[in-house]
Amino acid sequence: MELEDTVRTIGTATTGVEAKCCGTRKDKPVGFFQSKSCCREEIKPHFCPLLVKSHIPVQAKPLLPQMESSDAGKICVVIDLDETLVHSSFKPMNNPDFIIPVEIEGKLHQVYVLKRPHVDEFLKRMGELFECILFTASLSKYADPVSDMLDKCGAFKNRLFREACVFHKGNYVKDLSRLGRDLNRVIIIDNSPASYIFHPENAVPVESWFDDMSDTELLDLIPFFEKLSKEGGIYDILKEQRISS
Repeated sequence: MELEDTVRTIGTATTGVEAKCCGTRKDKPVGFFQSKSCCREEIKPHFCPLLVKSHIPVQAKPLLPQMESSDAGKICVVIDLDETLVHSSFKPMNNPDFIIPVEIEGKLHQVYVLKRPHVDEFLKRMGELFECILFTASLSKYADPVSDMLDKCGAFKNRLFREACVFHKGNYVKDLSRLGRDLNRVIIIDNSPASYIFHPENAVPVESWFDDMSDTELLDLIPFFEKLSKEGGIYDILKEQRISS
């Protein structure tokens, strides 16, 4: 298998080509609190080692175990990894937060990982308020060690990887109906609309992040989620937020 067949662009379920935006694009979400009529900057190409294309059969067994008693009554929040919480690259970068060795076809590659600003504060607060689940289209051989380094506060109660996705029309989709949770109490935070195409009404979209250290999107989301944690269901408040944005 050629290396190009094993490599996946992190942060999008489709392509790694450079994109420019003047106005709204269907494949480039904007942040939950941002205007849908404009965008900020050019997206850079980005690459990281994620392997092997595969078609995943739908399983009857829920992806998640029974909710822990300590999380009883909490909303389940599914959080993406790449371009949502971190940006990773094969290419060396200045002052990476950590470097992860990943083996591809018998060869060891160094993956340089940069944390999104305020990610530590965001994960700590989210872990206090919700049952947090990491759900990434990356393979565990990359995403698991990144999560170990990132989630020092233990916010993620469970981690789901590439094999938990549904391969649908060329994209790895995160089917929330397979989690084993009440969908009216499930939210997905993700930078890629393709990831939540089955359940867009459950999504809190965030803008893809690469290296803007002035970014405050995760910090800005905390007050909204503090309010949401007290709600009995998520659909009405998410609908209201979409309308007001």
